[in-house]
Amino acid sequence: MTHDQPSMTRLERETPHSGYHWNSSPRRFFEGWYYRVTLPTDRQTFAFMYSIEDPTGGSPYSGGGAQILGPDDGYLCRTFPDVKGFWAWSSSLALGHWGKTELPYPPNYLSPHEFDHYIEQGYQGTATWHQGKLCDPGTGQRCEWQYAISPVYGWGDRQRGQLATAGLLSFLPMFEPGWQILMAHGLATGWIDWNGKRYEFANAPAYAEKNWGGAFPEKWFWVNCNCFDDEPDLALTAGGGRRGVLWWMESVALICIHYRGEFYEFVPWNAQVSWEIDPWGRWQMQASNDRFTVELTATTDQPGTRLRAPTQEGLTFVCRDTMQGHLTLTLRSRLGNPGEIIFQATSSLCGVETGGGPWTETWRSA
Repeated sequence: MTHDQPSMTRLERETPHSGYHWNSSPRRFFEGWYYRVTLPTDRQTFAFMYSIEDPTGGSPYSGGGAQILGPDDGYLCRTFPDVKGFWAWSSSLALGHWGKTELPYPPNYLSPHEFDHYIEQGYQGTATWHQGKLCDPGTGQRCEWQYAISPVYGWGDRQRGQLATAGLLSFLPMFEPGWQILMAHGLATGWIDWNGKRYEFANAPAYAEKNWGGAFPEKWFWVNCNCFDDEPDLALTAGGGRRGVLWWMESVALICIHYRGEFYEFVPWNAQVSWEIDPWGRWQMQASNDRFTVELTATTDQPGTRLRAPTQEGLTFVCRDTMQGHLTLTLRSRLGNPGEIIFQATSSLCGVETGGGPWTETWRSA
């Protein structure tokens, strides 16, 4: 009753690190996945966050989690204490967690119809399909969803193919955590039912990323948007944090853009990146390389929603998000006519986050 994953439709291949990273080691380990769909007409976003911790089992933190940031930054969380209900493929993007079911065999990918029939609580996702049923018995919040995904941009350009977000060094187990954008931009078609309200959509902006390792960064920020005003072919991912590299900590950040078939990459090994991030409410970043400069400012007057993330003490509330940030993004050329604007774009459906800490004051890059 298990089935092969549907093939990628518009990318030559999946991004690096699309597969599951756990190597059966008993060391402290987590892996997390993030799927998102933005509905421009409704002015709402659904973000699905999945995690598995200490998959060997037997530790105080072993288990899985599923969180949804829904309309108006509403929140649903469901934990799955049994690690044996989790499955993922090491060769490509495919994962899921079965909660309540009468199926007698080990979990794996099911056809959408079989999942709908046999799985009472759980989820499954691939590069081209995502569905699930979750209910939080404590709050009564519930969500059910099924949608197909057509990838548009992974991470990279036609010349270099799909790239590792953290560069070549991310293939070595020396970073905590690893981070990979799986799909900078895609189009989703299907439906989501949130507490009885059904949202149907076709070709809605979709996004996916993941991370893995021993723990999240000590402190981090994130700005992400692929639903811009009057710019359907534009996707931004920006962020930074203090992460562990071997025996030291480093603060790093990036700004990367997919725009009309081109990939604009501002990363520590090819650009100067600076930032000024408030504890909450304002994210400002600039970067330049030998060809381009980029500036972004994101703000929000929303209080944000506290979310859980894997830590050394398990899945705990250590970050804050809203999907209703206001963003201005400007890309300029440094060649030919220096300062010429390639584009300037705005959005009021930008995802923003701060996490870890301490966040007692504005964080400015050195």
